[in-house]
Amino acid sequence: MSDIAVAMHHVSKKFRKGELHTSLRDLIPAITRKLVGKGPVDSVDSREFWALQDISFEIPKGEAFGIVGANGAGKSTMLKLISRIMNPTSGSIEINGRLSALIEVSAGFHPDLTGRENIYLNGTILGMNRKEIAAKFDQIVDFSGLSEFLDTPVKRYSSGMYARLGFSVAAHVNPDVMIVDEVLSVGDFVFQKKCVERMKEVINSGATVLFVSHNLKTIADFCNRCLLVERGKMRMIGTPTEVIRTYMGTSRVSVIHDNSPVSVSNVRVRNAQGETMRFTSGEKVWVDVDVFARQACKKLAVVIYITDESYYGVFDTSTERLGHGNFNLEPGETFNCSFELRLNLASGAFRLQVFVYRYDNETEYDRWESGSCIYVETAVDVRGSANCFPKVVRHEVLPAQSALEFAQQTPLKDLPVAAAEEDV
Repeated sequence: MSDIAVAMHHVSKKFRKGELHTSLRDLIPAITRKLVGKGPVDSVDSREFWALQDISFEIPKGEAFGIVGANGAGKSTMLKLISRIMNPTSGSIEINGRLSALIEVSAGFHPDLTGRENIYLNGTILGMNRKEIAAKFDQIVDFSGLSEFLDTPVKRYSSGMYARLGFSVAAHVNPDVMIVDEVLSVGDFVFQKKCVERMKEVINSGATVLFVSHNLKTIADFCNRCLLVERGKMRMIGTPTEVIRTYMGTSRVSVIHDNSPVSVSNVRVRNAQGETMRFTSGEKVWVDVDVFARQACKKLAVVIYITDESYYGVFDTSTERLGHGNFNLEPGETFNCSFELRLNLASGAFRLQVFVYRYDNETEYDRWESGSCIYVETAVDVRGSANCFPKVVRHEVLPAQSALEFAQQTPLKDLPVAAAEEDV
């Protein structure tokens, strides 16, 4: 019996862009466009492109394996090939065991059927028989938290309820091989924690799990090894730390304006230990920035800007606003600076942007955007963007008659505000 759960052997996949004139209905408009000079009837060769090229790897049974890469790198194509939704153009794929895919958690739901009926429908699509679904039915319902709406047609569900029910069914399939594609962020915060715990249970049960996610923290937390894909080709396979560090180094995007005299040549976020991706809330970090001059330029400032996962700005400052004035550069010179920050941020993913800016005439010369995220972890459950490091300094249950008396008789100076401030 093979110890390999999933293997890809020199797999390549070719697609074609644009229309394929395989019917008379498609061909007549194409010929018309050709006659009026608006394009060739057919140009198959120019439309062909390789989504994947010569991909080879093996995943032993019981391993959690991550796949990372930028949008369009070929990750979803790889999953569709492994799931047998598509066939490779060349090469072979080996799957040993029962496979389940958490790719689109609400796929296979019928809007006019109730939640109860869709559990059976979706479970069947995912490979369970009726007896298995019945045995796990109560677990699925309890996990979803939707028992009150079980006999309501799902077309009346909110998008969050829809996703919760879909994940609950898919997470109880108990396959030998499970594919997880960007689905651990469904539902609210409490449900997301349940999803993460459920995936840990699946991994601990001995199942082989393939994670595909832009959430690098999830990859780092769950996976033993990781594959980096770039433009359909394998860049490297290694530990999550090695692969993520390489990915973050190649996923930085400098948005250089035409004929810009200066550009951001390097940006690095680090803590005292040199870590560049995962940080603790309240930790001190440094942002190192290099600005290179192609031409002489005056009165410049470096701006740093942090956004949350929804690209909502949560913090920004600059060298000039921090009292260091502006700077001038001659051709070939480099300006280097380091910002020291304390990450009083709640748990989550955040993106960094760096600008070269001139305030007096409001000119942006260059902008550097991180292609991936930095991740902040907290020891306590706080939500939002900022972490105010809260503590409960007083709690008691008061009788109904004395609650008003307490509010009226207790002076503000007697409340433990000072102690709370000192602790923070």
